[in-house]
Amino acid sequence: MENPDRPADPITLVISEVVEPSQIQAYEAWSRGFNQAVQQFEGFLGVDVIRPRDHAYPEYVVIVKFDSYTHFRHWRTSPTFQQWVDKGRNLVLDRSQQQLGGVELWFTLPPAANKLPQTPYYKKVILGILAVYPLILLADVLLGPFLKPLPSLLGLFISVTFVSALLTYPVMPWLSRLLGFWLYPSSARSTRKG
Repeated sequence: MENPDRPADPITLVISEVVEPSQIQAYEAWSRGFNQAVQQFEGFLGVDVIRPRDHAYPEYVVIVKFDSYTHFRHWRTSPTFQQWVDKGRNLVLDRSQQQLGGVELWFTLPPAANKLPQTPYYKKVILGILAVYPLILLADVLLGPFLKPLPSLLGLFISVTFVSALLTYPVMPWLSRLLGFWLYPSSARSTRKG
């Protein structure tokens, strides 16, 4: 049963870890084991690892997604999670975590983003267009023949549901990461200073 104080939306945990430079190979091995372990839990949707762009400041970002807060909490409070955190403790110099749910997934900020100005509104609009327009075309091709006999408002509702489901996960998070260099151009400079 879902906690009434928590959204039933997918939950994403963004973990930023600055790795001890001499421990990068050990961290990579630890990361593979951690990622395999989390995949065994119910409700797991995916894990992404963003490797450092600046080798002088080896910051890894691990993005773990679950379908609900209940499944996320089960994983976070499990002995398996605690064992893997303990194994990796000596490999990192600094760790921060951010938990996101629902529409927040669309604009998942890089860890250094709290030091940066907000992404300009026009960039968010362009990103939305790049994500929504192809999905509307896809919905029209895939669902159009099935929706034509239905009342127009019902057909529109089904089409919007299809587009929204794909937009929230995986399209917008993927597109945000792909265009991160454009959405947050100063994140690499800020990371180097950090």
